[in-house]
Formats: sequence, structure tokens, C-alpha cells
Amino acid sequence: MKIAKKIIKWFLYFFLIPTTYIIVSLLLSSITIERKESHSNVKKLIYLNTNGVHLDILIPIENINSFVLSDLKYNKNEKYLSFGWGDENFYINTPTWGDLTFSNAFKAMFLKSSTLMHVTRYKQKHSDWTAIKVTPSELDKLNTYLLNTFETTKNGKKIIIKNKAYSSTDNFYKSKGSYSCFNTCNSWVNNAFKESDLKSCFWTPFDFGLINKYN
Repeated sequence: MKIAKKIIKWFLYFFLIPTTYIIVSLLLSSITIERKESHSNVKKLIYLNTNGVHLDILIPIENINSFVLSDLKYNKNEKYLSFGWGDENFYINTPTWGDLTFSNAFKAMFLKSSTLMHVTRYKQKHSDWTAIKVTPSELDKLNTYLLNTFETTKNGKKIIIKNKAYSSTDNFYKSKGSYSCFNTCNSWVNNAFKESDLKSCFWTPFDFGLINKYN
């Protein structure tokens, strides 16, 4: 009898719960929160990009307000910034998928942890970015969402993580929030769109949930 209970318990852990998570995620990802009607004829561009798993928001520097740009590293010849959010341990210790370990993945998905904002700089637009036209009002709301994600010092300064960048064109900054399987890097992007009154998913932990609504 005890053995049977253990078998059922492990079945729930390793099959039923993950399967339920995936099914619910797909269903909620398919529910579209429509863009709120805007009467503005003025449109500016932002972009979405995915590496196949993780979404980033990309914005021309000229469309990023001064409060968001404050304390961020960038050069005059760089035209775009991308913003991604995620688990600090995962970001720092998993620069490539080849560095992925079960321990890092488990901690990110199920344990409360600190998070980082990953900011990458680009000199030119890439052809695989998904372009999205936004109004000044929507852009302002997106800027506010990004600003409110950064953790700051008592003096309001953004906190850069020194010597932890992947390359010479990116940096990590301390951010607010805790990563989990219910609050992923992609649900953070989806929430950014939702709070900016842009078309979004009801909820999604996956990259394709949101980006498919713009392709």
C-alpha cells in the first residue's frame, strides 16, 4: 500500500503537474487581450526579439525617455537598446544553453530569487526583429514599466552588475521582482505590453505566446 502511494505521488510530481502547467499555459496564451483603441495618427516603432526561448523588448534610443536612459551604458553610435528580465543566478551562470544545469533551472523556476535587467546595445536593426507600431501614449506607458522594473539606490541610481556582461555591448542591472514558473522572462514582457495597452496574452510563460500575435 505504501509503495502504491509513493508511485501515485511521483506520478503527480513528474507527469500530471507539468502536463497541467503546459496545457493551462497554452490555453491562457491563446487568449488575446486586445489593444485599446487609440485615435493618434502618430506612430513610433518598438520591436520584439526571441532567441527561441526568451523574449526581449527593443526600442530605438530616441524613443526611450531620459529617466530610463539615466545610468545606462551606451555609446553615441548605438541606436537601439534591448531589455530583458530574468533570474539573476540563471542569467549570470548560464550565458549559453550549453551551460544550463538542472540546479540552475530548478532554482529559477521554483525558488524565490533575485532578478536582473539585461540591457543590450545595437548599432542597427536586425532583420529578424518583429516591428510593432505604437502611439506616444503607449510608448510612455512602456517606458514607465521599464523604469519601474529597475531596482535603484536610495539616490535613485540604477545598480549595474560589474564584470558580468556577456560581451562588450551588454550589461546587467539589479531589478525588482522574483522569477518563477508563473512569472517568467516572457510573462514580464507580456505584462509590459498589457500595461502599455498593447495587444497581449491573458498570461504566457512562453516566447511564442506574445510574438505570434504580431506575426
